[in-house]
Amino acid sequence: MSVQQSLPPGCEPTCHGCRHRGLGEAASLAQKSSYLARVLAPWLDRIAPIIGPAAESRLGYRDRVTLTARWSPAEGWRFGLVRRDELIAIHDCPVHTARVRSLVHLLVRLLPAGDTFPLAYLHVCGAQATLIVKAHRTTVGDLQPLLDELSGTDLDAIWLHHHPAAGRRLFARSGWQLLWGGPRSLGADGLLHGPTAFAQAIPGLHRQAMDTARRHLRPGPGCAVLDLYCGFGATLREWSMGDATVLGVELSGEAVELAAVNAPRAAVLRGTCAQRLPQVRSWWREQGGAGVAYVNPPRSGLDAEVTQALAGDLRPARIAYLSCSAGTLARDLATLESAGYAVARIHPYDFFPLTHHVEALALLDLRA
Repeated sequence: MSVQQSLPPGCEPTCHGCRHRGLGEAASLAQKSSYLARVLAPWLDRIAPIIGPAAESRLGYRDRVTLTARWSPAEGWRFGLVRRDELIAIHDCPVHTARVRSLVHLLVRLLPAGDTFPLAYLHVCGAQATLIVKAHRTTVGDLQPLLDELSGTDLDAIWLHHHPAAGRRLFARSGWQLLWGGPRSLGADGLLHGPTAFAQAIPGLHRQAMDTARRHLRPGPGCAVLDLYCGFGATLREWSMGDATVLGVELSGEAVELAAVNAPRAAVLRGTCAQRLPQVRSWWREQGGAGVAYVNPPRSGLDAEVTQALAGDLRPARIAYLSCSAGTLARDLATLESAGYAVARIHPYDFFPLTHHVEALALLDLRA
């Protein structure tokens, strides 16, 4: 099984903290708006109001999470986030789905003791769950009491991932073992995903963001769409449905395999976007040197070589840039503006209610 070796975009080796848990919706959004206004100050007049989910979706929405696991003889297994080397247990975190909370309680009850089972992290991706252990091998038979009760859950699979160096690099290429269930799940969006897929936490809100991006990019017959950091095919499928010619670039081997199924009309290159620039340039020339681009990089923003390529020789007519870090977005927007792009609008989205995170979709046009 081939997977990306580092954490997916926007993910840390702990759960995002519920920093706004004590705030009302209005106060939480006000804090996020103030932050965006400060960090994206050069484009303040083009920042739209934050779009959030419906009130009933502000709790119990997070179905993709990584929790640190620790065991002690006195307390047993505890799952949560680490702050200053202390684990804060969040077994009943209100932003997690019922599926995540039920699984955590099941693991607390049925996992073998930590002195025989060196579990480091629990990673949940929809109906796919992964136990990440810091060891080259473990005794799988010790997990049988857990496996015997999984048929009564709404999980599709439990994986065991042996990764002695797990940390900032959560996944390794080898060491995967499917303990129970099937290797793929079908999400509510009709897309297949595996245990390491990255998807936005609130599909309906992501749908709104994609609609906004599509209206700006206007993919259709005769239009070439370059999709960088494309994931497992959600956006590739979006552009392909408009009969555009689509090329994606993605590092994760699992995501590339799934993109071929989820968006069969798109071509996908595996590797980092910087590594694949020669092939991207060749494809771009084949399309006549004109097209549009959608980018959704990790928190570190666009690779410097990628920004230079977009601003230099590729120069797509329109760019839609979905960012999970306003700081790196500001850096990249400044570079693109200096190369002749105009920021038309920035649409923020509250993809992670009751946390400090806010994402923004920037829409750019190439000035004539």
